[in-house]
Amino acid sequence: MQNPYKPSEIEAKWQKQWSDSQLYLTEENSDKPKFYALSMFPYPSGKLHMGHVRNYVITDVIARYKRMRGYRVLHPMGWDAFGLPAENAAIDRGIHPAKWTYENIAQMRAQLKDLGLSIDWTREVTTCSPEYYKWTQWLFLQFFEAGLAYQKEAAVNWDPVDQTVLANEQVSADGYSWRSGAKVEKRMLKQWFLRITAYAEELLEDLKKLPGWPEKVKVMQENWIGKSLGAYLEFPIVGREEKIPVFTTRPDTVFGVTYVVLAPEHPLTLQVTTPDRKEAVEAFIKEVTQESEIERTAEDKPKRGILTGGKAINPFTGEEIPILVADYVLYEYGTGAVMGVPAHDTRDFQFAKENQLPIKVVIIPKDAQQEEFTLTQAYTEAGILVNSGQFTGMESEAAKQAIIQYATEKGFGRQQVQYRLRDWLISRQRYWGCPIPIIHCPDCGIVPVPVEDLPVTLPENVEFTGRGPSPLAKLEEWVNVPCPKCGKPAKRETDTMDTFIDSSWYFLRYTDPHNDKQPFSLDKVNDWLPVDQYVGGIEHAILHLLYSRFFTKVLRDRGLVKISEPFDRLLTQGMVQGLTYKNVNTGKYLRPDQVVYENGQWWDKETHEPVATFYEKMSKSKYNGVDPQEVLSKYGADTARMFILFKAPPEKDLEWDSADVEGQYRFLNRVWLLVNEFIDNPNSAKDTRFDKTQLTKEEKDLRRVIHTAIKEITQDLEGDYQFNTAISELMKLSNALKDNPLKYSPVYREGIEALVRLLAPFAPHISEELWHRLGNTESVHLQPWLVADEEALQAETITIVIQVKGKTRGTIQVPADATMEQIKQYALSSDIAKKYIGSQEVKKTIVVPGKLVNFVIA
Repeated sequence: MQNPYKPSEIEAKWQKQWSDSQLYLTEENSDKPKFYALSMFPYPSGKLHMGHVRNYVITDVIARYKRMRGYRVLHPMGWDAFGLPAENAAIDRGIHPAKWTYENIAQMRAQLKDLGLSIDWTREVTTCSPEYYKWTQWLFLQFFEAGLAYQKEAAVNWDPVDQTVLANEQVSADGYSWRSGAKVEKRMLKQWFLRITAYAEELLEDLKKLPGWPEKVKVMQENWIGKSLGAYLEFPIVGREEKIPVFTTRPDTVFGVTYVVLAPEHPLTLQVTTPDRKEAVEAFIKEVTQESEIERTAEDKPKRGILTGGKAINPFTGEEIPILVADYVLYEYGTGAVMGVPAHDTRDFQFAKENQLPIKVVIIPKDAQQEEFTLTQAYTEAGILVNSGQFTGMESEAAKQAIIQYATEKGFGRQQVQYRLRDWLISRQRYWGCPIPIIHCPDCGIVPVPVEDLPVTLPENVEFTGRGPSPLAKLEEWVNVPCPKCGKPAKRETDTMDTFIDSSWYFLRYTDPHNDKQPFSLDKVNDWLPVDQYVGGIEHAILHLLYSRFFTKVLRDRGLVKISEPFDRLLTQGMVQGLTYKNVNTGKYLRPDQVVYENGQWWDKETHEPVATFYEKMSKSKYNGVDPQEVLSKYGADTARMFILFKAPPEKDLEWDSADVEGQYRFLNRVWLLVNEFIDNPNSAKDTRFDKTQLTKEEKDLRRVIHTAIKEITQDLEGDYQFNTAISELMKLSNALKDNPLKYSPVYREGIEALVRLLAPFAPHISEELWHRLGNTESVHLQPWLVADEEALQAETITIVIQVKGKTRGTIQVPADATMEQIKQYALSSDIAKKYIGSQEVKKTIVVPGKLVNFVIA
């Protein structure tokens, strides 16, 4: 009687043995090629979700495969552990953020270990640990010394619930905080920034050096950086010495400028406002600055603006034009001012119509006659210039260059490259983040904390109320310190850093995680970097990935690393989606126990209203999540891994289906039975030694199946990682062995062992157990990856289809190396030809080598 497959016992047993033997300790042997396999590290929320499972399992399969291929593999894990949720927990539950965070880490670490991941836990990093954030602070000082970290007063996104500043990327499209859900406000505060704009061009150009990245991610970064080539022009202000600078990508339209617009926050706005307009302009500014950037620039929102009373001069025409202030112009973008060309810009056309501003046509289509051209909407295409002085009659592209040259010669403009990208706002008015290592001295100004005094640690005696300024700002004994330069009373910086700072360099720390003298040694980081395969969600396409690229380039320029790009290949795995129930009338999401299926339709049990069912990203609020622990408890980690890998290609969304989970569990049970039947049979071959020249046709056929599986699975684990088709090949091999009569042949044992070894990266526990039951003492995960025998792949005979007048009549077997003429003769002499052709004349014979013979008869 065979032992049944008991995943819970097997998995616990091997996880302990792997841990005790330190099987997955990173090799530092430089004789082997290196492979750095990395998943984006998680925020320690306390519980794994299926998105985590998919991410980490994908990376684990790659890491295991590469080890078997002879690489020394770095496969670490850590925790992105600073952030608002921990501080909110402190406010809501009275538990210190550190305690909450470390308890969650312990829980999630155990869950990760339950998945059987081949992680080197000796390299674990935690960003909220002083041993880690000491070096985050040290790196900040590197930026400061290089002039890349600076403080300025700026209009910021203020979260009134969390009482903190948000980056633009942390505000939703409709102006709400992505963390708290609060309506975001605008405030002026002194903030710390990193000068990412200094690297805009290199960040853009180096995207071309990343062929291993998804094209959509590169396009998203390219759009975010937003390079524009155009003209910088200055419009003099009537009665003042100042000029209004603008940037435009359409200098060919300058003769059509009929007004200029300033941002409400622009320092010139109130200066150019006339006394009679002062009250209205101030009220407008107050109203607009309470709106978020998203609200102000939304395409579907009417653009609002008012006259300031001030006038500017169009330097090309000499005409006086009105100066307005409008909501859609942002001070942080470009120059904080725009020129209005209503005839040739859709937004300006609408704005001019609403505000009774003049509209002047200066470009018409190439095939249009000026006197016949009528403007019913903005003409935004290129064309021929009209009403444009000396440039009239020129084509748009030529006119752009000519006008820029003219402006340069006259001293009121020049050619300019501009980027949409803005400097990275890193200040956060919170406690649970990395303290910024700066001291403010009344006499010396901004003074960096001396390196020997790092880390600036977070104080323990903190009160969390959720109201007012940062808890750090309230701790006078922490804030008040002597100036490191002059010794006089000074104050610490009370802002902490954006958590994206922590995740912008963690992949470097993994290479040397216990170094207490520097963030990482040059030798180790240059040995392991770049990351060979990075795996994470598409939601990080702009923020984390762009910031990490920026950090790497700065550290390169500081002589700390030699690479320019941190991640060689990037895989953005699809989302895990759950079956979702939603009341059609109310839009309310429902739990599975709140719906009923009757008469071919789902219904809301309580209201008897119709319910729509569809797949959507798993979420607590949508009641469509599946707890990984429940799946592991019922089926085991190997089944969960196999389902995650088999259900969909890694870059596609995955629809969770319990029936498919059950299907993978049944497959592993079949493998278990198949291998154990072989082991328990006393007549089974004891080894895989055989003479290839003495094999029977049946043995050769079986070897072909085995080595086809090896070849196909190897191909699936290279390139685009087609795990689903690799598992299909495992199923084919399993079926071929199950139905094969050669149970006692050494070739059959070769097939059994191949099945176990090929399964190992996907289902590591059952593979290890079966490998040892087969009589092996060393881990299956230390075995070399199998290489397909090209000779075994060659078929002795091939199947040829016989057609008569294009209709298939049967098949024959011919030698694999038969020539076209020989194939023709085999077909002619076959019983099929005799039956369907007989004595009829064959007018033409078409031979498709390796596939078919078609006879055309009279």
